[in-house]
Amino acid sequence: MKLITNVRIVTPEEILDGCQVVIREDQILRIQPEGSPVEGEIDEQINGYGGWLIPGFVDIHSDYVEQMIAPRVTSVIDFELALYEYEKELMAHGITTMFHSISLLKNTGKKAMRRPENVRRLMELIDRSHNQLHLIHHRFHLRFELDNIDAYEDVLDFIDKGYVHLLSFMDHTPGQGQYRNLEIYKLSYIADEGLSEAQVEEELRRRMHHETLTLDKIQAAADKAFEKGIAIASHDDDTIEKLDVVQDFHATISEFPITMEVCAEAHRRSMATVVGAPNILLGGSHAGNLTASEAIEAGIADILCSDYYPASILHAIFMMEHQGQTLPEMVRMATLNPAKAVGIEDRVGSIEVGKKADLLIVQELPNHFPAITHVLVDGVVVSETHYRI
Repeated sequence: MKLITNVRIVTPEEILDGCQVVIREDQILRIQPEGSPVEGEIDEQINGYGGWLIPGFVDIHSDYVEQMIAPRVTSVIDFELALYEYEKELMAHGITTMFHSISLLKNTGKKAMRRPENVRRLMELIDRSHNQLHLIHHRFHLRFELDNIDAYEDVLDFIDKGYVHLLSFMDHTPGQGQYRNLEIYKLSYIADEGLSEAQVEEELRRRMHHETLTLDKIQAAADKAFEKGIAIASHDDDTIEKLDVVQDFHATISEFPITMEVCAEAHRRSMATVVGAPNILLGGSHAGNLTASEAIEAGIADILCSDYYPASILHAIFMMEHQGQTLPEMVRMATLNPAKAVGIEDRVGSIEVGKKADLLIVQELPNHFPAITHVLVDGVVVSETHYRI
C-alpha cells in the first residue's frame, strides 16, 4: 500500500486539510485524518510538502498528437514511437486520461494525420495500448467532418469495432460556426495552405457550397454511437437553432460554443459546455469567438480541455483561481465534469474511496506558477520531479 501525507486534498466541493490518503493497488482505499494508524503494511510513503492533491486531468479534446506524429509537412514519425514520447509529455502536464481528438476530413491539406488511413492507424494503436506498457489512459475522440461523405462507412466501422470513445460532428463550412468571419477563415487558409489570394477566394466559394451528409445518415451514425454508450458532442455551436438539431442527434456536449448566448443556452439545457484552456492563457479566442474566462465567470462553462496545448490546463486552473474562482470548481472543470460528460465518473475524476488513484501533487513555485511534482496513474508513481536552486 501507499500513503500520501502532508497534502491539501482538493475535492469537488472543498479543500481538505489535515488528511492523508491510503492507496491499495490501483484504488483509493481510505481518506483519513493525518497521522491516523493504517491497517496493513505501507510499502511507500509520499510527502506532499504541503502541496495540493488533485485528481489527474481528463482531457476530452486535444489534437496535439498530430504535431507529435507529423511535426513537418513531409515528416511522419513512427506512430508508436510518437505516442510513447507524447504520453511522457501528457503525464508531465497532469493529463492522466487523454481523448486524442482527430478530425476525419475530406480535404486534409497539409494535415497528414487527418487522412483516413492514418486516423485508422492511430485508432488501432490506441486500442492496443490498453493491453501493453503505457503511462496514461489513452482514448479516441473521433471528430467527423460532415462533408466527408466518402468516409461515412468507415465511421460506422470504427464505432462497431469499439475504437471510438467520443464522437463529435463538425461543420467547418465558412460563414458559420467557428468561421463566421470570412476574413479569419481566409487568413487561416493562407497560413495553413500557402494559397494565393485568388486561390483562397476560389476555395472559399467551393467550400461554401459543398455537399454534406444527409440528416438521415447523421442520425443513423449518432444512433449507433448512442446505442453503444458513446458520448456525442457538437462542435462550434453558433445558434440556438443548431442546439435543437444536435440534441436530436443525442449530443450532450457542446464544444466551443461561439457566443455567450449559445453557451448559456447549452448550459441551461444541461449540455456540458467545453472551453479551451489556451483561450484563458491568451486572454481570448484566436478566432475572435467566445472568451473562456468570461464564460467561466458567468457560470456557464463546464469543462476545460487543452485543445492544442497540453500545458494549458494546469495554468488555466490557477490563473482563474487567482482571478477569484475557487480551486475546487476549477479543478472540477478538468476532472470530474469531463469524466461525467463521457460516462467514466465512476472510475476517475475525483478523490473518492473506490476510485482509481490517478492523482497529482501540485506545488506553487515562487513565481506563482503551479508545478506538478508527482503523478500517479492506477496507484503507480509514473513521474516525480524535484525542483532545485
